[in-house]
Amino acid sequence: MPTTAETIADYVAGWNEPDEEKRRAHLERAWADDGIYIDPMADARGREALLAVIAGFHAQQPGARIVLASGVDQHHNQVRFRWDFLNAEGKTQIAGIDVGELGPDGRLARIIGFWAEPPPLA
Repeated sequence: MPTTAETIADYVAGWNEPDEEKRRAHLERAWADDGIYIDPMADARGREALLAVIAGFHAQQPGARIVLASGVDQHHNQVRFRWDFLNAEGKTQIAGIDVGELGPDGRLARIIGFWAEPPPLA
């Protein structure tokens, strides 16, 4: 079973890989077959759906990438980590946080992504 660090590294590498077959290999190691991915723009159910979301990311933002901006915080089977979305010039466009759940095999079963800082108190 992979370590949590290996799983998250493969997950992020999958987002950054422009080649579909290499991207698929990363996600086969990191993402459950029926994993759920939700962010402000996407709701993907299953690995194939996540692969399509990531392909759209590459089509819309050539040269962009996601980088970890924190370590991985974990308790039980829950994880969270910060990330930055960098454009092709390397400038941060979005800073966000992912909260996720690991399945029994150590792969990600769910990620819920939030973009930017939480809103201020009203």
